[in-house]
Amino acid sequence: MRITNEHQGEIVHVDAVVIGAGFSGLYMLYRLREAGLSTRVYETGEGVGGTWYWNRYPGARCDSESICYNYTFSEELYKEWSWSSRFPEQPEILKYLNFVADKFDLRPDIQFRTRVTSASFDEETNRWNIQTDQGDQVSAKYFITGVGCISTANIPNIKGMDNYEGELYHTGHWPHEKVDFKGKRVGVVGTGSSGIQSIPVIAKEAKHLTVFQRTPQYSVPAKNHPYTEEFLQKSKENYHSMRELMRNSVGGMAFKYGENSVLDHTPEQRREVLEAAWEKGGWAVLSAYNDLLINEEGNLLVAEFVRSKIREIVKDTETAEKLLPDHYYGTKRAIIDTDYFETYNRENVLLVDVKKAPIEEITSNGIRTEEGEYELDVIVFATGFDGMTGSLFKIDIRGRDNVALKEKWGNGAKTKTYLGLTTAGFPNLFMLTGPESPSVLGNMPAAIEQHVEWVMDCIEYLQNNEIEVLEAKVESEEKWSQHCRELADSTLYTKTESWYTGANIEGKAKGFQIYVGGYNEYRKICDDVVLNGYDGFTLVTGKANKVI
Repeated sequence: MRITNEHQGEIVHVDAVVIGAGFSGLYMLYRLREAGLSTRVYETGEGVGGTWYWNRYPGARCDSESICYNYTFSEELYKEWSWSSRFPEQPEILKYLNFVADKFDLRPDIQFRTRVTSASFDEETNRWNIQTDQGDQVSAKYFITGVGCISTANIPNIKGMDNYEGELYHTGHWPHEKVDFKGKRVGVVGTGSSGIQSIPVIAKEAKHLTVFQRTPQYSVPAKNHPYTEEFLQKSKENYHSMRELMRNSVGGMAFKYGENSVLDHTPEQRREVLEAAWEKGGWAVLSAYNDLLINEEGNLLVAEFVRSKIREIVKDTETAEKLLPDHYYGTKRAIIDTDYFETYNRENVLLVDVKKAPIEEITSNGIRTEEGEYELDVIVFATGFDGMTGSLFKIDIRGRDNVALKEKWGNGAKTKTYLGLTTAGFPNLFMLTGPESPSVLGNMPAAIEQHVEWVMDCIEYLQNNEIEVLEAKVESEEKWSQHCRELADSTLYTKTESWYTGANIEGKAKGFQIYVGGYNEYRKICDDVVLNGYDGFTLVTGKANKVI
């Protein structure tokens, strides 16, 4: 089915509508089409890529090792593509996703430059009615969201924003053309992952860089390096074992956590383990021990090790102290970097603590805090995203009785799902890596593959058995949400304010909407639901309208 806009105003009937053409949407489209189901994908951007289409900021790169940060559903695809380095940059990842779209000829079923504005479930027809900002009206049996967990940019509401006369950017919506910082005074607001990646790159080009930091972050060197041909060949030869390791791991990556507790080692042994992990880079420090995120005493020891490294790297004592985090290590999004802390040794870089002296307003010439004004030619907001629910709430999704998803979930305060895939009152709606799934706590392509494959198996079951409606039971989502909360509360995650908990969005309800039990355990739970006849769901056949 080749998509055109020639018949706007007419209602088009398809089997499935998918939102988003990133990792989730592309694979979902591929599987639906392979099953012979007519499918439309709507994508806001002008090309495929999802998050990687928009996040083009300086230094943007993947923080999962590239040999794992790709699809594994096709051995042929896995062996055809070769990554250049351990942690690839945004252009290479976008090139990979374009390669996938071309290899499987996916573009004809994707409508670009189109935003889905609303979707409502029709209880008489058991179909979803979907509308777009381009005037499309579509009726679909299945409505599948692949909007991403971190794709809605968080632009803080700061007084005077409209008065600023310089250049203003957000890392999540970066221009496609290069931004020139040469000879300019630049301010970066935010030191999360995108800030930590972009700050070293901008500092090398700008005349002067002022970093406005609210919360110091732990970060470990990526130790990125080019891949050798020998390494790539070996990785491709080990495709099957690599795939199994990823599918059965806690975080969907091809490594295992250390076998010891932090407290099993003497201070000398622990220092040796952590020094080796620091030198290895990437996720080695986070995965050095098996209880880092549940052992408070052990976590504080590892956190102090990372703080000691910051003190070693940053030469100015006062600046180093400002950069020292005081939360539990790994409970905010774990970050890896290239020369982040070293950047503060440059003469053209200044760190401003805006927790001590908050930003009061954006002036015509720059940023004014309680301690004074900083004149800037360019302001870069590296303030992250409205995570987990933000992208879903941008669409007016309505289920039974015309209840809006945003209303049902209490604007995020009462979010409840079943398996992070479905929610009661919204039949035949599937959310890829939705709230209360493992999603962002690991390697996203691995999480996406598991979700897409589960959804596709489910749809084929419904089709083969003439089932019109699949809907999560209220008691199922109550039980699942409670299970997710109990798991989260058994860790240190909920003891730290982060974008995981919604703390980065002013006025957003606080909560931890991620399943923390690991990708491997989650996969088993989802498989058991299927083995038990889609336990936890109500299934309704079409002709007799019979619940089974």
